[in-house]
Amino acid sequence: MAHAEAAAAPRGGARATRAFSPFEWIVALRYLRARRAKSFVSVIAGFSFAGIMLGVATLIVVMSVMNGFRQELLNKIVGINGHVFVQATDTPFTDYDAVAKRLEAVPGVKLVIPMIEGAAGVSSPFNQSGALVRGIAGPNLRRLPGIEGHVVQGTLDDFDKSGGVAIGQRLAESLGLSLGDQVSVLTAKGAQTPFGVAPRIKSYPVVAIFQIGMSEFDSSFVYMPMAEAQSYFNKDGEASVIEVFVDDPDHMDAVRLRLDRAIERPAVMTDWRQRNKTFFDALNVERNVMFIILTLIVLVAALNIISGLIMLVKDKSSDIAILRTMGASRGSILRIFLIAGASIGVSGTFAGLALGVLVASNIERIRTALNSLMHADLFPSELYFLSHLPSVIEPGDVLAVTGMALALSLLATVYPSWRAANLDPVEALRYE
Repeated sequence: MAHAEAAAAPRGGARATRAFSPFEWIVALRYLRARRAKSFVSVIAGFSFAGIMLGVATLIVVMSVMNGFRQELLNKIVGINGHVFVQATDTPFTDYDAVAKRLEAVPGVKLVIPMIEGAAGVSSPFNQSGALVRGIAGPNLRRLPGIEGHVVQGTLDDFDKSGGVAIGQRLAESLGLSLGDQVSVLTAKGAQTPFGVAPRIKSYPVVAIFQIGMSEFDSSFVYMPMAEAQSYFNKDGEASVIEVFVDDPDHMDAVRLRLDRAIERPAVMTDWRQRNKTFFDALNVERNVMFIILTLIVLVAALNIISGLIMLVKDKSSDIAILRTMGASRGSILRIFLIAGASIGVSGTFAGLALGVLVASNIERIRTALNSLMHADLFPSELYFLSHLPSVIEPGDVLAVTGMALALSLLATVYPSWRAANLDPVEALRYE
């Protein structure tokens, strides 16, 4: 027994190999290559590589699409509705011009637009629908971020004098209208008569058709000149709301304080965060849950690395014993299997990184190709509010996904490597 222990000990004159030396890399990578007789370990390594690659790629694509959803929806919702909304209390909003001028002078304010708003029914000889009618001055309509550059038919020149309306493209398609056609606008709050309030209906020519890119707005918004809207909704000389656009909508608190001081009259002020809080909170929750769920894909692939390395240690137990008797230290054996496992994780992570960035950068082209191939609509705008599939690659998210995958992959190699380093050479060679 003493003779066997002496044989198992490293030679006294042998020097320990340098950490992560070429010898350790050569042995580790050789263990990962399959031989015809024993290829099962390499098959598991291949599945582990594919699992980590697909997990990382899927995470990057999903996070990018979620970021794109948030940015697009924020731009569309805020771009057409403003960042801050000022509504009068106690007295009618007849001094809206003076209030608008004071608000425009506030630092950080980009645009101030007084409006008339009212719900109405719109109809044509072919169909009818509900709509939100907005009265706005022509120069302000041309400056409105959601409308500027999005007019697909007609023009907004001389909008105040045109006597017509601008409608969304989906609403025009739903009503079967084109440029120059008449659209009837109906509201229940019409003229006051001895018998009560009579409904009011009036026809207007369509002078412009716009496409915001968000189906909910394109199918429900109607813009008419401010003076006409005041007359139509019985609000002569009044405004319903003043919408304020600011330079930095993500930092509203400081701007709100300055706006509140500039109003100088009884009013209620809300901002986009309050009006859309539930919607954007739901998006954030969904984004976080998707990250946790898809992380499980990477975790399962990391567990495959553990099982594959444990099988590799069992398969190579005699080789490990021989290396130990030839002078390899426990640290050297530990590093060999660390390199073998980390090679799978690191290569899979960076392959997934490249694949994920490539897919996320071309997600709309891929969607269009799949739609043509499958003759189906994989992203119906009626359900998702957007006319295209958005994707925004955030470097912080990519780094977080990559770091998480690398950490899980490296942690998965610790136990099998420790087990290989503590293998008893005598026991391993006893039955060889």
